[in-house]
Amino acid sequence: MNTDTTNRDMHYLQLLSNSFPNIAAASTEIINLEAIMNLPKGTEHFLADLHGESAAFQHVLKNASGNIRRKVSELFKGDIREAERRELCTLIYYPEQKLELIKANEEDLDDWYHITIHRLVAVCRDVSSKYTRSKVRKSLPEEFGYIIEELLHERTDDIDKAAYVSVIVDTIISTGRADDFIVAICNVIQRLAIDQLHILGDIYDRGPGAHIILDTLRQYHSWDIQWGNHDILWMGACAGNNACICNVLRLCLRYANLTTIEEAYGINLVPLATFAMEVYGDDPCEEFIPRLLNGNTMDDKYQRLTAQMHKAISVIQLKKEAQIFHRRPEWQMENRCVLEHIDYQRGVYVVDGQEYEMKSCHFPTVDPDNPNELTPEEHQLMERLHHSFRVSEKLRKHIKMLLSHGCMYTICNQNLLFHAAIPLNDDGSLKEVELYKGERYSGKDLMHNIGMMVRAAFENDTEQERRLYARDYFLYLWSGKDSPLFNKSKMATFERYFLKDKSTYKEEKGNYFLLRDNEEVCDRILDAFGVKGQNRHIINGHVPVHVAKGENPIKANGKLMVIDGGFSEAYHNETGIAGYTLVYHSRGFQLVQHEPFTSAQDAIQRGLDIKSTTQLVELSAHRMRVADTDKGDELRAQIEDLRQLLYAYRHGILKERK
Repeated sequence: MNTDTTNRDMHYLQLLSNSFPNIAAASTEIINLEAIMNLPKGTEHFLADLHGESAAFQHVLKNASGNIRRKVSELFKGDIREAERRELCTLIYYPEQKLELIKANEEDLDDWYHITIHRLVAVCRDVSSKYTRSKVRKSLPEEFGYIIEELLHERTDDIDKAAYVSVIVDTIISTGRADDFIVAICNVIQRLAIDQLHILGDIYDRGPGAHIILDTLRQYHSWDIQWGNHDILWMGACAGNNACICNVLRLCLRYANLTTIEEAYGINLVPLATFAMEVYGDDPCEEFIPRLLNGNTMDDKYQRLTAQMHKAISVIQLKKEAQIFHRRPEWQMENRCVLEHIDYQRGVYVVDGQEYEMKSCHFPTVDPDNPNELTPEEHQLMERLHHSFRVSEKLRKHIKMLLSHGCMYTICNQNLLFHAAIPLNDDGSLKEVELYKGERYSGKDLMHNIGMMVRAAFENDTEQERRLYARDYFLYLWSGKDSPLFNKSKMATFERYFLKDKSTYKEEKGNYFLLRDNEEVCDRILDAFGVKGQNRHIINGHVPVHVAKGENPIKANGKLMVIDGGFSEAYHNETGIAGYTLVYHSRGFQLVQHEPFTSAQDAIQRGLDIKSTTQLVELSAHRMRVADTDKGDELRAQIEDLRQLLYAYRHGILKERK
């Protein structure tokens, strides 16, 4: 330590000495941290665009995108048959359900317990090998922690300990705890197979289980999220943005996904149903018939009611959006006040002097002279819906999770993660975007300040004008041209519902999507975010990869990876697959292409896993250690601080304590 150590440095060392009061304690911690630096890098798991498909999400989480199956194959290949390996994997994924099936069919259950417990211990030993004993210990369940730890560190091939290990297993079985032990160790394997989970946005919409996904994440040991456009929509609805509330309801009605709205979050849709039947009772609402996914069926009467509700909320949405667009002229979105461009007498849509024929022009709640004004009945309905969203306790808890675990982007181990796009100029340079009252940002500053703006909508101590702007801004993030979560010319919701000319449906992609295959552009983005290193990458989702049309998810000479999970059934015909997930372990990147998930029941009863194809994207020349990661940088800084503390002790600057 230099003799001119500042008071601030001394204050920090004094604080550090509270944790390490003497030379022995500080030295021991240095030894511990240096050892951790040389452990293999933990496995990271990247998922994107889950869209409410909770069953597929939970299965991919349980099998770690095939990582567990790979380890089981490496451990037991040549020793046990493929069918047995498959059964062992299914047991690890779904221990409670699989045990019930096995117990109903297995003739010699004690023998099966013996064999299976030893195999599970071998798998657990393998997945825990890259962690310290301390970290593994913290992952173990309290009731079996000691037993599992003993089995992990003792082997039956050690002659002196063979009987000891055998008796432990025998006693687990004889005391009737075999089932509970198997469930416990299977859960430990699932937990240790992945060190960090990254969700690159879009948990919500289309599928029925977004709330189940969030409940699952609530129990998960380590995860982060980069908000997607659909997440932002629900966050806006929770914050009280009525246009976002309408969009959320419209999407749920479009896909007949009312489970999340009604059962999970307790949103009362009876007022909307009553209003829709009264106003649109004679309207066939053909353009609003719901799109049924996941094997859903619906009788004609309920389908008609859903279509009426769908149209009712869509018309209110167009009005509420226009009100915000006029209130925020700086967004330059007043051209999307679409109800103002309809010639209601002739039934045509007129924009830029061009007329477009409409599929229907039945708007009983629209006053042609004041098309964006809600009727008294619509206003009363929106007040009730607004109240339902604002008082939903479970929705608030889930949105709070998204706020506490996420933001617009993150940088982790030389990888820049975000959901959709970075606004760019035509030449690929970073585009400056106005955020609030002339504040202009680009790149990293833009993403950071958008994140702060989102949080401002939920913070009571935010100045009122800024808070109201933040609440409105959710709509811009959902559909604004320069939004990093949209980055297209327009959202053609109105055109798809009401216009016959399909050329109007086209949403021109922003420059990021046009230029992201350019390595120089990707390098420019990575430089702007301060991502360093030779093997740095951009990883994002948002746009499904059209494998059926020959599109490659690896772009810009390996600098960018698109992993839209394609979990939603709505995309399967379009993409030809069920999307991608990414695994980053100590030996490099593996991109995993999935076929559609059938069901957990098929996995349990028939041992069917998601059919996946693994593509090695990038292999490391050496097995990466913790020292090669962001955690390694943190540990090096801690070690340097501890060495300065040692210096202070040894030179009498600080006195040691017992």
